[in-house]
Amino acid sequence: MRVLLVEDDDGVAGALVDALGAQGHRPIRCHLGADALVAHRDADLVLLDLGLPDMDGLEVLRKLRKVSSVPVLVLTARGDERSVVRGLRSGADDYLIKPVRLRELLARVEAVTRRAAAQTSEPKRVVEVGDIAVDLEARLVRVADQPVPLTTKEFDVLAVLARGAGVAVSRQQIMDEVWGDAYLAVSRSLDVHMTTLRAKLDRPEMLRTIRGFGYRLG
Repeated sequence: MRVLLVEDDDGVAGALVDALGAQGHRPIRCHLGADALVAHRDADLVLLDLGLPDMDGLEVLRKLRKVSSVPVLVLTARGDERSVVRGLRSGADDYLIKPVRLRELLARVEAVTRRAAAQTSEPKRVVEVGDIAVDLEARLVRVADQPVPLTTKEFDVLAVLARGAGVAVSRQQIMDEVWGDAYLAVSRSLDVHMTTLRAKLDRPEMLRTIRGFGYRLG
């Protein structure tokens, strides 16, 4: 896999290039955000540092998202919750805090690329997460092979999460897709539906809140 590493620190970049190469990937390294906005065209995945010398990495990410859906894994020393949320909202597929543990980085790289491949392949009719099965066409849900009755809106909310299983989905995206407009939807309505969904599915570990951002199934 061609991995574009956008990192201005030579020491960090050297270690990451060696680790990626040892796993059979083809790392391409650049120092500047401006270079990344050109080089991403030849990459299957982007590892993006936020502290770049020519522009903020979040600005690079926002510009990338206007022209490309290439998976982006952010690497940064900014570990506060606000920065993580901003990174995810700007379009990052995942977020790693420096110093990065190489095994975790390689595992995250594999996970991000698997999700990206799944999203570009034929859509699944039935999404299975643990013992939860969501039939998106028949609008049926089963838990431990037992049917779970949901209201129309409850199913719609769950379907948004199921289509992005394993990925954090923002509150705004859920409200956009289920109610048509996040600005017109009542935020409290989403909270109520999430509460009833959790009670009906009875799998609290599978329906997680991403604080300050949204929710994740799986």
